[in-house]
Amino acid sequence: MESLISFIRSDDQVPLLRAAIAHVEFEALHPFEDGNGRVGRMLITLMLWNLGIISQPHFYVSGYFERYKDEYIERMRQVSASGDWTSWCVLFLDALDAQALENLDTANQIQTLYDEMRERFRLLLKSQWSTHALDFVFQNPIFRNNRFTTGSGIPTPTANRFTRKLVEQNYLRTIIPAAGRSPAMYAFEPLLRIVREPT
Repeated sequence: MESLISFIRSDDQVPLLRAAIAHVEFEALHPFEDGNGRVGRMLITLMLWNLGIISQPHFYVSGYFERYKDEYIERMRQVSASGDWTSWCVLFLDALDAQALENLDTANQIQTLYDEMRERFRLLLKSQWSTHALDFVFQNPIFRNNRFTTGSGIPTPTANRFTRKLVEQNYLRTIIPAAGRSPAMYAFEPLLRIVREPT
């Protein structure tokens, strides 16, 4: 692990190739009893962020690797079996490219949804606070109602009215109903549909 950390911190290799090599080496070391794959894929994101390739640590390649799981595993095995680094690096770079395009498409869908919802919220809520409500549900697509009423900057009675209207129009889905002192939990379904089902 010390050698791997030294390699990650070095600048002897092109950053993307350094991330590709570090991922295989981490998986080969298998330092944990469980969760090595998940941690290894998370380390890709952290490396890309640390190397300045991405501006925020929000880039996940797990989706691509899951779709091509057999090839992903086989290419890593071939590094150990025959020293075939080229095939592994090609797969890794293909994964980053495909995931980046998918992420851009998702971001565009989210922006389009935001623009559509801004007008819908304005017409439905008929309030100067409608944009505050919209911004809150985009930043917190799953939330407890007390967080909305206290954290959105909207007066509490208005926020409660907004919640009722958004539920009635199926913009919010109740995940956990209110019970006693426990506030209801809601999900902003239009945004979650995009995140759950990227094209």
